[in-house]
Amino acid sequence: MIKFEHTLFALPFAFLGSILAANGLPTWRQILWITVAMVGARSAAMTFNRIIDRDIDAANPRTANRELPSGKLSLTFAWVFLYISVAVFVLAAWSLNWLTFALSPVALLFVLGYSYAKRFTVFAHLLLGAALAISPSAAWIAVRGNLMDEVPILLSVFVLIWTAGFDVLYACQDFEYDRKAGLRSIPARFGIKNSLWIARLFHFQAFIVLLLLWLVTGMSSIALAGVIGVGALFVYQHALLRGGNLSRMNAAFFTTNAFVSVILLA
Repeated sequence: MIKFEHTLFALPFAFLGSILAANGLPTWRQILWITVAMVGARSAAMTFNRIIDRDIDAANPRTANRELPSGKLSLTFAWVFLYISVAVFVLAAWSLNWLTFALSPVALLFVLGYSYAKRFTVFAHLLLGAALAISPSAAWIAVRGNLMDEVPILLSVFVLIWTAGFDVLYACQDFEYDRKAGLRSIPARFGIKNSLWIARLFHFQAFIVLLLLWLVTGMSSIALAGVIGVGALFVYQHALLRGGNLSRMNAAFFTTNAFVSVILLA
């Protein structure tokens, strides 16, 4: 129910936010609790999404075999796991500093509230991006105790736009079902061809923000090589789906996006 590869999208950005905040390596205690917080928040978000969407998943052939609609896991187990995940996240936030603890309900509102977005707005992809974009700024706060800098903001903006782009691509798989079920998404509203162009625009904007981040941080040419590498991955990702061919979505979505976050952290 909780896919490890999904966590790989956000966790490196939390580490990156903490490294930039510390101007080097954070303390081991900070790294530990940031990791625990990320695992708790991500587990809570995905579990709540599966609970809320269980009827939708059951009616969609692509998702009917997921753990809750197929009966592999019980609804009671999912609720208990959700409460434990939330408690772990709040404990980790409390263990970092007072501001991370005070803002933990705001983070939960974003990561849990996203699950309802596609019922109301085609911009659900941006709301998912906002939920993931919390991670680098939250990690910055965990290390510094404040958010008085443009670096974590730029990093969060990058994560927001990048996530929105790849989520538009992923949603293309459910284009027909979403229209039939009355669910809102950019592919359901604009069609697959236009959605592929919208995703390209999101990723072009994300690359520009990444260049700005490199300039603001004043990092070396090694970091610039990482930025260029991410740009190349964006091009490769969209080349895989050229012409609306969604058969290579797993390679375009899971593999490419996991590499984006890991390359930037490295």
